[in-house]
Amino acid sequence: MSSSATLPQSVAQQVKLWADMVIPYLCPVEKSGSVIGADGGVIHISKNDIPIGGRCRILTNDGDLHGEVVGFGAQSTLVMADRSLNGLRRGDRVIPATGTVNIEVGDTLLGRVIDAYGHPLDDRGPLQGSASVETWPIEGIPINPMERDRLTVPLDIGVRAINGIATLGRGMRTGLFAGSGVGKSTLLGMMARNASVDCVVLAMIGERGREVREFIEDHLGPALVRSVVVVSAADSPPLARVLGAHRAASIAESFRAKGRHVLFLVDSLTRLAMAGREIGLSVGEPAAMRGYPPSVFSRIAGFVERAGNGSKGQGSITGLYTVLVEGDDHVADPVADTARSVLDGHIVLSRRMSESGIYPPIDLSVSLSRPMPSLVSQEHNDAARRFRLLWARLIDKRELVDIGAYAPGRDPVLDEALRRMPAMESFLRQESNERVSLDNAIAGLIRAIGGQTTTDQPTN
Repeated sequence: MSSSATLPQSVAQQVKLWADMVIPYLCPVEKSGSVIGADGGVIHISKNDIPIGGRCRILTNDGDLHGEVVGFGAQSTLVMADRSLNGLRRGDRVIPATGTVNIEVGDTLLGRVIDAYGHPLDDRGPLQGSASVETWPIEGIPINPMERDRLTVPLDIGVRAINGIATLGRGMRTGLFAGSGVGKSTLLGMMARNASVDCVVLAMIGERGREVREFIEDHLGPALVRSVVVVSAADSPPLARVLGAHRAASIAESFRAKGRHVLFLVDSLTRLAMAGREIGLSVGEPAAMRGYPPSVFSRIAGFVERAGNGSKGQGSITGLYTVLVEGDDHVADPVADTARSVLDGHIVLSRRMSESGIYPPIDLSVSLSRPMPSLVSQEHNDAARRFRLLWARLIDKRELVDIGAYAPGRDPVLDEALRRMPAMESFLRQESNERVSLDNAIAGLIRAIGGQTTTDQPTN
């Protein structure tokens, strides 16, 4: 460039001074849309480029309303909000969120009770983050299946019946199937307090508000100091319930990435499926089995897959998901059937055993841990199979015995089951404040079926 085309030094300095003073205050162009209608819990906004699953912010006179794109109409984008639509007006401005949605994670959450948005619900004040805030994607970070560690280490859960008959593995995903009022909350509390893990992440999805504090104080108790509780109560919008479940899963994943072994409790998977049903039906998905649209079942599988062992050098997430079965129907319930197909095992609670005073009321004749044969010794595996056989025969023929229609000697297996019934029932019974180690559970199991072993003393 010739000298004649060069700006005088004084002019160049003035231009630079102007740029330094003005450019920092210039706002970039921001794409936005507007609300053009609402139908039930779904908001229709003018066309824009927000993809499905993307987040947006709606500016209302009553404050910002956050939502997620769940579908598209012929002339609009469908958004479902994470709170009530009260205060929403036609024409309110909609601003898309940019980038991946990340949430805060880390040790500062241990001992805290938070909601689906990360706000504290306890009386301990605001969350105190460290100088460098740790974050994790709300949708998680997928792990290559070929890089996941295999299930090789049994997990001491502290419950005699589970340790002995349906031994869990570290990184296993298990369903806890039960009707209402059978005792699943008590059992969840026992496992949260007694499991040999580094930390516990509890997702309370769709729970009644009254039960939240009762569970934390009466069942979780001293285990709260190593736990993170994420609550999305029954009165939360369906999107908030889904968000709460994924926030809890992200917190568990962040601990696993640090090499920790996590117990991930979800109560309940059924209410998460119900939230997915509300979202799917609202955007026009066809109803399939019992009113559940097809997306619900893929949502369940994707959510469960977030648990499990990490890759080399990482920890594990042992998932326990409660499944509410309507009328104790463990077969025709589509959510229960789907859960069985994607989980590594299932524990079924029996109303009949509960009414008989056997706690925890685990029906071992139908409960199963698929990886158990590769986790325990041959002696332990044989003893568990023998116990299961005797207990199943006892349950199957109990009515004949009660009415006196069975003559001893006709069924050798039933005869043995009747002889050992007091010992087997004693093995199954356990006080809620009692902890039974894995070794003591094995010893008690062998003794219950007539074997000889060391004494079985529960450890508190």
